[in-house]
Amino acid sequence: MTLTERTTERPEVRGVRRLSEPDPASRGRGGQRFLLVGLVLASVYSLFPVWWLIVAATKDRTALYQSNGLWFSGWHLWDNLHQVFTYQDGIFLRWTANSFLYAGVGSLGGTLIALATGYGLARFDFPGRNAIFACVVGSFLIPIALLTLPLYLLFSAIGMVDTPWAMLIPCLINPFSVYLAKVYTEATIPYELLEAARIDGAGELRIFFSIVLRMMTTGGATVFLLAFVNTWNAFFLPLTVLRGKENWTLNLGLYNWSGTRLESGIDLTGLVLTGALLSIVPMAIMMVAMRRYWRSGVTLGALK
Repeated sequence: MTLTERTTERPEVRGVRRLSEPDPASRGRGGQRFLLVGLVLASVYSLFPVWWLIVAATKDRTALYQSNGLWFSGWHLWDNLHQVFTYQDGIFLRWTANSFLYAGVGSLGGTLIALATGYGLARFDFPGRNAIFACVVGSFLIPIALLTLPLYLLFSAIGMVDTPWAMLIPCLINPFSVYLAKVYTEATIPYELLEAARIDGAGELRIFFSIVLRMMTTGGATVFLLAFVNTWNAFFLPLTVLRGKENWTLNLGLYNWSGTRLESGIDLTGLVLTGALLSIVPMAIMMVAMRRYWRSGVTLGALK
């Protein structure tokens, strides 16, 4: 035996068993399984109300109360849809159009205002900028319920109660959207690009609409989607400022139908559930349609 072999040889200790170290790959697979189980449980918890709503919308009035709530009992979806669209001369379609008007136009205008305001707070230096931003941050911490009564008194004084403007004007001003736009502008819009555009002779409006908006497509899509969802699901504000049925939103109209049983004894539960199912379809379409904007690059305006 050579000297090298003697120095590298390890003595065997009888009665002692060497334990192998745990495989890092196995530990990683265990963490992935745990994460997968958590995601599955969260998905089931989130989709459970949607499943119940889909099942309930396919039942008639008798099966709605006497059958299993989590499984189908007959197929009356088309009859329920026909009743929803024809009840009270098709007022449901009017409520749907109102919801699209308030959520679509209000969110689009509010997104444009929020992006312009956030861009101004992030890339322009003027006296009182920090104070204005502090007011913006403090204002979106105030619950909307506390602002509903002052808004009603204001709109009542200028004659805007029970008009579409009573819903559109509050949707145009969203401090949280301004905050998101400012943060996104600071992360994506470099000073050098703006200075280069000014040197080339571009005005501020052209810089904003031709460069800044293109680079803020992803942030603008996020702001628009959050504003759309918030306006579409709004309840307390339209309940306060809207009186006539022709100006109601979907949520307010379905709430009125659900209370009809207590007032007149007419059970409209089936119509309410079917209408609720229809009300989430635009939200699902909006989520899928806005997905492509999130995938777009934030440097699109610079490339143009």
